[in-house]
Amino acid sequence: MMNSMTALRTSAQTALLRAVHDRPGATRAAIAHDLGIPSGFAAETVARLVFARLLAEEPAPPTGSRGRPTTSLRPHPAGPLAAVAAITQETWHVAAIQLGGTHLASVAGTHHRDPDQVLPAVAAELDRLSDRFGSRIRAAAVSVPGTVVGSRLVHAPNLGWHDVDLSVLWPRYDPDVPLIAGNDATFAAIAESRHGAGSGAGTMVYLHVEAGIGGAIVEGERVVLGATGTAGEFGHMPFGDPAQRCRCGAMGCWNTSVDGFALARARHEPPPADEVSYIRRLLTAARARAPEATEVVQAAARSLGRGTAGLVNALDPHLVAVGGLGPEFLDIAAGHVIAAYHDGLMAFRSLPPPPLVAARLAEDGPLRGAAEQCFDQVLTDDGLQAWAGAGLQPEARLR
Repeated sequence: MMNSMTALRTSAQTALLRAVHDRPGATRAAIAHDLGIPSGFAAETVARLVFARLLAEEPAPPTGSRGRPTTSLRPHPAGPLAAVAAITQETWHVAAIQLGGTHLASVAGTHHRDPDQVLPAVAAELDRLSDRFGSRIRAAAVSVPGTVVGSRLVHAPNLGWHDVDLSVLWPRYDPDVPLIAGNDATFAAIAESRHGAGSGAGTMVYLHVEAGIGGAIVEGERVVLGATGTAGEFGHMPFGDPAQRCRCGAMGCWNTSVDGFALARARHEPPPADEVSYIRRLLTAARARAPEATEVVQAAARSLGRGTAGLVNALDPHLVAVGGLGPEFLDIAAGHVIAAYHDGLMAFRSLPPPPLVAARLAEDGPLRGAAEQCFDQVLTDDGLQAWAGAGLQPEARLR
């Protein structure tokens, strides 16, 4: 068991490394100030992290101010990695990401929604990362567009997948290097709250608009998961067409007004084989002011605004960020979204209302959020000790 001084040092190392992960390139002096630790203790802590191949230290650019020169801190180039995968309705993407968010390896492909082809392809790329980086990989994560419980994809209607065991993507049984599976909107919300539009916001509602609407509530950079871990299924709130049954089985879900099937139905067209591509084509046509596309896009935009107002009335966030295809709706039909949003707000929330903004991380959000979930495992006292035990000689381990 660690003594009190060792525990203090380890906790300081964890806090300092987390700060560098969040702000790579920040100076040692700035981080010490933000963490409230003395400069000498900060220097000692940094030295231990450099020795353990967790941080790299370099001279900071001169500022012209008086005082001792400080250094800039960055993740070590041979430090811990996250092996992450994002599966969408059309593509898959696998990457090795280091602390700070830099991709060290990345490969992507398209697919035709056959799990017997997609899962082996993704597993093979994750296996290649494991062979290449070895014990540097400290956790793996996979993002999918559906409801996830544990390591099982329970339901992904837009993929046509049901009860899929995602653990086959990472068939290793090392508790120190786990597989984390999660919903794409949830992962995107985590990334957006820490490194995107929601950075610094106390409570954020994140909406992920693609084939339907997913999302998450984030408080203090932590997602509210709910009793079974599936909170944030905003597309299944009764904000849609009450006469339409959603593919989830409920009547009047929000998705029945904004998903690809809803837009095709409004145009008297058959259900599209690929909803995301269909919506993108409509958005492109609406941007070009094609009348047959503009009307349905504007109607979906109004539904997006009304439903967002309902969430704000109920959840009282500081900010609403819209990702996926949402930024395109805001760009093309902003007036319709915002007018419906303001009209649906309770009067006391409207002066001023919580900002409704486009997400900044775009398509990279789910992958970056998956990496964040991995690093939440690494950036703990136990995680740093596991890193030390994985690849360092005894004399180099964190003390």
